[in-house]
Amino acid sequence: MARPNRSQEIQTALLRAAPLFPEKLVKVVSAQLGFSRAHISAQVRQLVEEGYLLKNGTTRPHYELGPNRRFIRSFKTKGLSEDRVWSFELAPLLDGLPRNILDIANYGVTEIINNALDHSDSETVFVYMNLSADRLSIAIADEGVGIFRKISTALNLPDDRLALLELSKGKLTTAPSLHSGEGIFFTSRVFDRFQIRSRGLFFDHLDGKELDVLDELEELDEAEVRDGTFVYMDIKRDSTRLIKDVFDEFSSGPDDYNFAKTIVPVRLTKVGDENLVSRSQAKRLMQRVDRFRSVVLDFSGVSSIGQAFADEIFRVFSNSHPEVEILHMNASSEVQQMIRRAEVLRDEQGGQLPLLK
Repeated sequence: MARPNRSQEIQTALLRAAPLFPEKLVKVVSAQLGFSRAHISAQVRQLVEEGYLLKNGTTRPHYELGPNRRFIRSFKTKGLSEDRVWSFELAPLLDGLPRNILDIANYGVTEIINNALDHSDSETVFVYMNLSADRLSIAIADEGVGIFRKISTALNLPDDRLALLELSKGKLTTAPSLHSGEGIFFTSRVFDRFQIRSRGLFFDHLDGKELDVLDELEELDEAEVRDGTFVYMDIKRDSTRLIKDVFDEFSSGPDDYNFAKTIVPVRLTKVGDENLVSRSQAKRLMQRVDRFRSVVLDFSGVSSIGQAFADEIFRVFSNSHPEVEILHMNASSEVQQMIRRAEVLRDEQGGQLPLLK
């Protein structure tokens, strides 16, 4: 039987030890892991070649972290806290990054690990970090029930794919005593790219791209479908994005940091190839949005909607929730016509006809 390859374990140990033992790096890690110094030295040479370590001197070399950084480790969830993973494992490796990138990484790592600890029922959580010349990449995975399945079960949804619709709205949690439901919503928006893979479903949010992607992964074996949740996040290391700006975008005002606005991708209401025509679909779309003051419905990727669907949102829901502002964006002319028809009927019934634009 072939011996398992422990190169990643050795390299992670070397990168963690380099700032503490710059002149005794090989000796310390050799004693720590029980490998020969020759074997450890080979891994050191590889890390130097790849830019993860810098070597100074030849006779008695000492090492320091290079411009690239890497971390790979699995943790037992029992007794684990997300802040310790960040503070003791990742933050020391990211020393020197701009403050805004550190803040974003800190926020994303702690939010996703905390979700895994509180919701996944997994016994382990896997953490990967790689800092290259231009980008910081982070991946966190667990072996639990799966995020989409967890949400669909808690909300009694007929299809796991609808869990992504609920995530996109924000203020969603299956443990309200422990969470506000804002973590994944804002994490997906502070990074350049945010991906979730779980039980055969794949979600991809790319900053600047009009449409998020929700798809079913093909050619999966049974183990991949069973496995829990894999989350990937990355951001350019010279990004100027600030967490404050992202929170401000969805707050109710400059002096009020209440999470009061949400943008909902209407296309996520569809299951498979169905058309958006029924009141039940509209009710599915508007579930829980009464928790916000302003709701923007994004009709990107939706070519048409039915009269009942539009009426349920822009007349029935609007009349029963006058405190919620319902706006729309990226609507085709056909969709706008249906929306306008429902709005005119709503205002006629209220005794006031709107000005036509």
